[in-house]
Amino acid sequence: MKPSQPKNEKRRLEVLWQYDVLDTPPESAFDDLAELAAEICDAPIATITFVDEQRQWFKAKVGLDVSETPRDISFCAHAILNSNLLVVPDATKDKRFAKNPLVTGETHIRFYAGAPLITSEGVALGALCVIDKVPRELNPSQRHALEVLSRHVVTLLELRRRSLQPVQPIEERNLAEENY
Repeated sequence: MKPSQPKNEKRRLEVLWQYDVLDTPPESAFDDLAELAAEICDAPIATITFVDEQRQWFKAKVGLDVSETPRDISFCAHAILNSNLLVVPDATKDKRFAKNPLVTGETHIRFYAGAPLITSEGVALGALCVIDKVPRELNPSQRHALEVLSRHVVTLLELRRRSLQPVQPIEERNLAEENY
């Protein structure tokens, strides 16, 4: 089943573009969080995913070779529809995903858990997710850890965005403060 779009889709995309993160090279801080999610959740696959108009793009990934998949078959496009952790214990038994090519094809996704990456503005840009090829569940500690790690991803995004902003020269700052 093709995911619907969030009600705030236009705003969500504007905010996503402000982070200037799509199609950027790997960054060890994001890679580390994806690895930690895979380790804590005992999952062979983990991604930090951003959902744009047409695709889900992987900023960080463990256990995957592809860098993106179409949005219309994306599990993470479902995860951004609300603020809670999305857990799919067995994708073959979930009507949203049973006929999805990521389930029926060579990827063989059976289990998915995705914590939305929600900015301070309340906008979900993507998800930190873990995936397995066998049906399963997360225990309460793993669920909590995935949610905590998703907040750390957002913190990294904020720090990254600030570091990319041009630094205002001291003279301009002083002049701006004098004009207040």
